[in-house]
Amino acid sequence: MKNPIILWIIKLTAVIILLQTLYFKFTGAEESVFIFQTLGIEPFGRIGSGMVELIASILILIPRTTLLGALLGLGTMLGAIFSHIFVLGIAVQNDGGTLFILAVITLICCLFLVYTERNKIPELPRFKV
Repeated sequence: MKNPIILWIIKLTAVIILLQTLYFKFTGAEESVFIFQTLGIEPFGRIGSGMVELIASILILIPRTTLLGALLGLGTMLGAIFSHIFVLGIAVQNDGGTLFILAVITLICCLFLVYTERNKIPELPRFKV
């Protein structure tokens, strides 16, 4: 990516969305508890996913670790999206699909970051057979 301003806007979009959910996860907010009870992984899934999202956010902001953070965010958002599609439904507790939409936006941002950082993926050794 040639324009660092756009890259930072995408990074900050992903990070802000990831970080804003932490308050609800770490304080045991009603909607967070409901989601993870429905998934059958309350409280460990709620706290664990919050910790992964916090780590992903920090890693995304550090230029040397952006790829790793984006991969963590990508995996977490895939889990959230699949949970919405197959278990929770798009709208959870009459939120109008807000959580689902935020997960999709974060997924897109993380996919873009992985794409822009793809040159940092080490090549696998090639073995002659």
